[in-house]
Amino acid sequence: MDLKGSSFEGWRREDGRMGVRNHVIILPVDDLSNAAAEAVANNIKGAMAIPHAYGRLQFGADLDLHFRTLIGTGCNPNVAAVIVIGIEPGWTGKIVEGIAKSGKPVEGFAIEQNGDINTIANASRAAYKMVKHASRLKKSKAPLVDLWVSTKCGESDTTSGLASCPTVGNAFDKLWENGHTLVFGETTELTGGEHLVKARCKTPEIADKFQAMFDRYQRVVETNKTNDLSESQPTKGNIEGGLTTIEEKALGNIQKIGKKCTVDGVLDKAERPDGPGLWFMDSSSAAAEMVTLCAASGYAVHFFPTGQGNVIGNPILPVIKITANPRTQRTMGEHIDVDVTGLLQKRMNMDDAGEALLDCMLRTADGELTAAELLGHREFSLTRLYESA
Repeated sequence: MDLKGSSFEGWRREDGRMGVRNHVIILPVDDLSNAAAEAVANNIKGAMAIPHAYGRLQFGADLDLHFRTLIGTGCNPNVAAVIVIGIEPGWTGKIVEGIAKSGKPVEGFAIEQNGDINTIANASRAAYKMVKHASRLKKSKAPLVDLWVSTKCGESDTTSGLASCPTVGNAFDKLWENGHTLVFGETTELTGGEHLVKARCKTPEIADKFQAMFDRYQRVVETNKTNDLSESQPTKGNIEGGLTTIEEKALGNIQKIGKKCTVDGVLDKAERPDGPGLWFMDSSSAAAEMVTLCAASGYAVHFFPTGQGNVIGNPILPVIKITANPRTQRTMGEHIDVDVTGLLQKRMNMDDAGEALLDCMLRTADGELTAAELLGHREFSLTRLYESA
């Protein structure tokens, strides 16, 4: 595939970014506002609510991350316009102000001293206008390099490290050489292989920043663990699939960054990269949390290799799932977008697999729905750093 000569059609947003979807979202600031957000989405067809479980009595770095994730979600180029609903006006206004910097339409509504009925009515009127606005927006052609791509794996097994994760690595090598903006993460699942990632860092300064983030995670584990990571890393599904240690899991996970890519920068959770290249983001290994953080960082398409079978989706970020496990393809085929079982059966080579993934990426960017979108998977999970006050 000639990536340099390839293009896709999407929506050019006010900040210059290219999106591949055109969502109008109803974004609750906190758990108390979920019902109102869902009511607005029920009233206005074409608007989508994104409920979540958090948003009260957070403070410090945890609150900063909460704001950064919600603002980043609203700023994602797959989003055309945003309605923000919160229980009180202060935090609601802060998120509206953050999203407004992207230039896209955004309005906020607070429930205190208004009540649900008035809030839902007023927000529904605003959502009506925004969906009308979004429906009038025209697609435009853009060079493929404008497409930002993220990755995370889930329900890994031996086929993941041998085939589906290397498939992503093959595609990432080609995208990286073409000048794309890429990201990987899953800090916990680099344990035992972190030195391999550090050796791929472009500069000593980037290597030091990566190591500091990995060490920060290790301190959290040491502080909070009961005895070890058993029952958590590897998961039961990983163990059934043949991965008996976190080190084995890490070596497969690292295959996603290919053989040619360098780690060109390091991001904290939900931070937006400021240039092209392969970025490492300190992030959870929980599927919904990591994909949510990728969406908040501004990525438009996501690669998700799986072994035992993971059903993950996201409200605004199309998730392309890849498997090399014949049983998973047979029993859960409706969840899989790219079948690379031929790698282990010697019916295809790694370049064939990478090209199949890139072809699916192009179709997705041009509007083809992923399996997760067709099946209604809209998992959205905020990362928490510590307990509420």
